[in-house]
Amino acid sequence: MTLRSSLLWPLALPYGAAVHLRARAYKKGVLRQRRLDGKVISVGNLTVGGTGKTPTVLLIAERLAAEGKSVGILTRGYRGGSSALEANDPAKSGSDEVQLVRARLGDRVSFGVGADRFARGCELAQRGVNWFVLDDGFQHLQLARDVDIVLLDAKDPFGGGRLLPAGRLRESRTALDRADVIVITRSQHAPGLEAAIRRDSDAPVFYAHTKLDSVHALHGGYPGEENRNARTQKVFAFCGIGNPSAFLADLQDWGFQVVGCRYLADHHRYTQQDVEGIEAAARQGGAEAILCTEKDVFNLGGNKWSAFDVSYCRISMQIDGEDEFWRVLEARANRR
Repeated sequence: MTLRSSLLWPLALPYGAAVHLRARAYKKGVLRQRRLDGKVISVGNLTVGGTGKTPTVLLIAERLAAEGKSVGILTRGYRGGSSALEANDPAKSGSDEVQLVRARLGDRVSFGVGADRFARGCELAQRGVNWFVLDDGFQHLQLARDVDIVLLDAKDPFGGGRLLPAGRLRESRTALDRADVIVITRSQHAPGLEAAIRRDSDAPVFYAHTKLDSVHALHGGYPGEENRNARTQKVFAFCGIGNPSAFLADLQDWGFQVVGCRYLADHHRYTQQDVEGIEAAARQGGAEAILCTEKDVFNLGGNKWSAFDVSYCRISMQIDGEDEFWRVLEARANRR
């Protein structure tokens, strides 16, 4: 335990008690959930930071849309708009995640962005949406859902075992008893983690990993041109995401020659000073190219890159046993 965690540990006790009592109140019906007119699939996690949530939301929304369903994504966003109509125009939404998903899916899905996801869902339902993907929804208990998917990063599934603010856990592991489906990301086999999960949940467990689809260079703006030489170059990586070490681990797994990296806060909006610092560090490390995540692209702004062209990784989530995963989801969705 770090000094910071030790100092913050007393604050985790009342936080944990409050979270537990709130969840219990919803379970007992003391606090009532509101239900949308349609099916709701929630994608969430136990910890703060990246577990592969955004590519999983993309995967599910894309599959539902391909099946001909009218799909809406409900998200709180980050610096985002307050209405579904505003979120449908990526130029008007300040949320990097909304802009990323909207750029990928185009008009195949609708968006409801704001803290009141029930209200946003009602707006979408009036426009004919009847399948909803609730982004980061595991703790958003005020909205009823038909399927609760929880993602756990195999490399750090329980955030060091400490609740906020001392650690990265939003809820204790016992909250897994609410999950309908558990997806272990960044692994194909984790028997020890499965055994730990089974103490709190009998939900079916699937494995998933992030797949690199392509690398794009930002020539003239997003989406840019495919960069087929990226893996042969020495690259300097930078990102402002919830779990930056996972990005570095993925790059190494994908065979990139990483000569340096720089991590910034999640959703970081880059300044010209940031750009100059990244380029200086890249030159010092002998990099031939610089590389970031697709989410970072929407936070780069109009800053000028003088020494390098920025490239980004376009990824997708691959679920092992995907056919069975969808059978389980459909069975859970139709059960209620």
